[in-house]
Amino acid sequence: MRYLLLIGADEEQAEQAMAEGRFAGFSAWLDDLERRGVLRAHEGLRPSPSARTVRVRGDAVVVTDGPFIEGREQIGGFALVECRDLDEAIEIAAGHPAAAIGRVEIRPVVG
Repeated sequence: MRYLLLIGADEEQAEQAMAEGRFAGFSAWLDDLERRGVLRAHEGLRPSPSARTVRVRGDAVVVTDGPFIEGREQIGGFALVECRDLDEAIEIAAGHPAAAIGRVEIRPVVG
């Protein structure tokens, strides 16, 4: 089954963690997923101020600056993995360095 991992953290805290080298294990995490053959995609996202949110209300298309959620934690990237079950997806999510400073949300993919 495929799972989408939404990687989120406080952007300032994540930037500081990267500057301090606390993401040093990221390459090892990616290498492990590739070796296991479960990684389908992984991408980082630009900071939340570059986001735009689109809503359609009647005939009007409303575009607003920023992400769709309020708060300090923002989605910073995602990974699509193919796992045998939710337990494996949880194990993979727990290994992402961002899980130590933020969160990794697991969403099963339809189909």
